[in-house]
Amino acid sequence: MPLEAPNLDDRRFPDIVSDASALIPRWAPEWTDRNDSDPGIAIAKLFAWMTELTLFRLNQVPERNYVKFLQMVGIERIPAAAARAELQFVPARDDIPETWVSEGTQVAAPADADGPILFETLKPLAVLGAKLAAIQAYDGLGYEVVTTKAAADGQWFYPFGPNARDGSALLLGFASSGQLTAGGIDLLVRIGRDGTVPDPQAGADGFESFDTTAGTIPPPAKLHWEYWDLVQWQPLTVMEDGTQGLIRDGHIVLRGPGAAARKAKIGDVADQLFWLRCRVEAPGWDRAPRLDAVLINCVPAMQASLMQDEVLGLSNARPGQSFALAARPVLMLDAPEQVVGADGAGMTVTSLRLEVDEGAGPAVWQEVPDFYGSGPDDPHFTLNRTTGVVGFGDNVNGRIPAAFVPASGRGNIVARSYLTGGGRRGNLAAGTLTAIQTYLPGISSVTNPYPAEGGAEEETVGAAKLRAAGEIRSNARAVTTEDFEVRALEAGVRRAHALPLAHPRYPGVRIPGAVTVIVVPDSDQPNPMPGATTLATVAAHLDQVRLMTTEVHVAPPRYRLIRIEADLLVRRNADFGLTRTAVEDRLNAFLHPLTGGPDGLGWPFGGEVYFSDIYRLILDTPDVVRIDNGQLVIRCDGEAQPFCRDVSLCPGELVWSNGHDLNLVAEVR
Repeated sequence: MPLEAPNLDDRRFPDIVSDASALIPRWAPEWTDRNDSDPGIAIAKLFAWMTELTLFRLNQVPERNYVKFLQMVGIERIPAAAARAELQFVPARDDIPETWVSEGTQVAAPADADGPILFETLKPLAVLGAKLAAIQAYDGLGYEVVTTKAAADGQWFYPFGPNARDGSALLLGFASSGQLTAGGIDLLVRIGRDGTVPDPQAGADGFESFDTTAGTIPPPAKLHWEYWDLVQWQPLTVMEDGTQGLIRDGHIVLRGPGAAARKAKIGDVADQLFWLRCRVEAPGWDRAPRLDAVLINCVPAMQASLMQDEVLGLSNARPGQSFALAARPVLMLDAPEQVVGADGAGMTVTSLRLEVDEGAGPAVWQEVPDFYGSGPDDPHFTLNRTTGVVGFGDNVNGRIPAAFVPASGRGNIVARSYLTGGGRRGNLAAGTLTAIQTYLPGISSVTNPYPAEGGAEEETVGAAKLRAAGEIRSNARAVTTEDFEVRALEAGVRRAHALPLAHPRYPGVRIPGAVTVIVVPDSDQPNPMPGATTLATVAAHLDQVRLMTTEVHVAPPRYRLIRIEADLLVRRNADFGLTRTAVEDRLNAFLHPLTGGPDGLGWPFGGEVYFSDIYRLILDTPDVVRIDNGQLVIRCDGEAQPFCRDVSLCPGELVWSNGHDLNLVAEVR
């Protein structure tokens, strides 16, 4: 369906005449002659004709004005995005500790119709000569070799066992004819995903996960990195942990042990290897971490090319000058750069670093979305990132660059640096980035073990219009209870329920301005409980979107344990063990806080447990004939409830079930 500009006012001439006539009895009751011959009616029709012309012109608002209207409410078109990938370099020799790959190293994929597709590394990388030869998971009782699972093949494994406990450890064995590096060891960690393991970077409804600043949210467990020196495990320095305690994809950078590490045989691996390990202390994960891969020698890269020192031209001192960049589209920088610009003022470089020489040497000018807020002396310019056109002001709104010819004689307007690239063409399959574009001694090959993702074209005006309504409605704030629940899901929990006027310290008392958000994490436990890290993450996210007058509390759910007691008559030829298991599984599934309830989306917060639902659930189980004497007892937190009565819950409470008391008796013919 094509997107159309909104009709700001769809009234026409007859509608306006009718509206005006309907007001006559109210404002001029003595006016009774309303025929077409009446002069007053003629004036009303003339007014309606002129108004219709005005409305027609109003509905012809240009597209540019519509974009400006969106900008006034803080809605901008999303610029083109560049695809990103992890590049894994393979060293040519294993007898040297490391080989360096510098930042900005280019790797290409096979060219398409628009030319080669280049990716540039975003940071320097020390490529280890040692090979990651073995990976073991120690659960506190025994070792499991997970080397194959830890490769980039989509299999996941428990690094600390299915029940992470104190003393559990992940062990990495390195093979080398030399020694381990004393520099940085960069590990790429990927969190496990499959049909039952949701992406930890996305919320329950596909929202990108909330990324808090390091130090604000404590890690869910204490992890100690160590190396083996033939006597004992010695500590390693962690220089960076982008996984926040193995809860998300990221890089972990360690300071290598150098010659202090010694080869040894540890666990179930027979080879003599250099060993590093990650040991758990005080685990606090909502679920035991699962990893998809642990890789070395990987560095993030972006589908972009750095353009430098491009002379755009010479100013002619005329108003409204424009110049075109040689490459486009222009990409936004990951982090804005603060520099000293023209007239000694501070400038923020967000995409293009533009320098203008007006006789006192090149000076950085400030990029602005338009000149409406620029004065005659402000060194500002505009940039269309899609077309690459740079525009200047008219000495009324924005300064005109002076006409100065530098000593080089080339031009006084220079694009000192900018990134170009992006678009959907950068979304490449795994294993396609293999051509190194620069000379790298000591490197034999490179590839991308995972697909390159994230490339997108610039958002169209039509798409921005479609998005504007939702953005304006929510305005990125949490006001209603539904807002708080949606924003809490953005922080990565599985379920959320907001209780207005509720304070966790004063249950049952209505506290004006207070909101309590109950969150349920994704977990394998029958009664999932959020840890301190999860609660702190959600609280930090809601704190950014709440109103100043709102007091927000994030709390774990209160569970009520439901157990069923019943004597069941089953068919004589049935397998009693399977029948008992089937009944218990159906009860546990129905009463599950994440997947239970009438709709299978989780038990409703505060939802009653209906006696008839439990009764029917048991009778619908195959091979169950009936409930002996109709006797069925529901116990809530160990207390038997009145016979044939529903179990009521308080607002925000959930149920879970386990350990039902079921006696199976064969039916009597």
